[in-house]
Amino acid sequence: MEFWQHIYEHFNPIAFHLGSIAVHWYGIMYASALLSAIFVAKWIIKKDKLPIKNEQFDSYVWWAEIGVILGARIGYVLFYDTHTSYYLTHPWQIFNPYINGVYAGISGMSYHGAFFGFILASYLFCRKNKLSFWFLADIAVLGISAGYILGRIGNFFNQELVGRITDVSWAIDVNGVLRHPSQLYEAILEGLIVFIILYVYRTRKSFNGELAIMYGFLYSIARIIAEFFREPDIQLGFIYSNWLTMGMLISFISILVTLFALIYIKRTQSH
Repeated sequence: MEFWQHIYEHFNPIAFHLGSIAVHWYGIMYASALLSAIFVAKWIIKKDKLPIKNEQFDSYVWWAEIGVILGARIGYVLFYDTHTSYYLTHPWQIFNPYINGVYAGISGMSYHGAFFGFILASYLFCRKNKLSFWFLADIAVLGISAGYILGRIGNFFNQELVGRITDVSWAIDVNGVLRHPSQLYEAILEGLIVFIILYVYRTRKSFNGELAIMYGFLYSIARIIAEFFREPDIQLGFIYSNWLTMGMLISFISILVTLFALIYIKRTQSH
C-alpha cells in the first residue's frame, strides 16, 4: 500500500506536450468521458432498436454538450464561487480565461449545474424537433452515468475534490495528509453502480422518463453518501453544523425535483 498511498508523488498530471501546450490527463479523461457517453448511448439505441435516427441524435449531442458546459460553469458561479455577485454584475467574465491579460484557463465547474443545463438543452431540442423529452432523457442518462466514471477518475488524476482526512489503509497522501480517495468512491457510487442499475432495468421500464427519474434519484443518494468522505469546498466549508455540505443540499433538492417529476408524469399519463 506504500506506493498507492504516495501515488501522487510518482504521477505526472501532464500526459504530454504539443509544442508549448501541456496536455493534462484531466483533460484527456474528460474528453474520454464525453466520447464514452456518446458511444454508450448510441450502442443502446442500436442494441434496443430505439426509434431515433442517428443524424437526429448527433444533432442532439451538440445541444446537450453546450447545455452541459454553460450549466456547469454558471452552476459553479451560483452555488460555489465566493465572487457570485461580481460575476452576476460582470457576466462576460464567467467564461473569460484571462486574468490580468495572462491566460489562466477556466476553473470551477458544477456537476449539478451541468445536469440542469443538460435538462434545459434537452427540453429545447425536443421542443424544436418534436421529440419526447422523457424518451430522449432515458437514453441520455445511460450514457451520462457511464461517462461519469471517467470524469471522476479525471478529478483523481488532477488531485482535486480531495477526500476528508482518514487513517484507512488505502488513503492517499495529499500534501503530507492522508485522505480518502473520494473521487474514486464517486466514480464507483455515482457512476458505475448507477449505470449498472439503469442498464439492467432499462428493458423493464414501464413509461418514458422512468430511467431519467431513477438516475436523478440514484445519483443524488450516491452523492449524499460520497459527500461524507469528500472534503467540503474550501471556500464554503460546512453550510450547517458539521455535516451538511453544498453538494448534499443540492442533492436533497434534486431528490425532491425527481419526485415532483414522477408525480407529473403519472398525472399526465392518467389523463
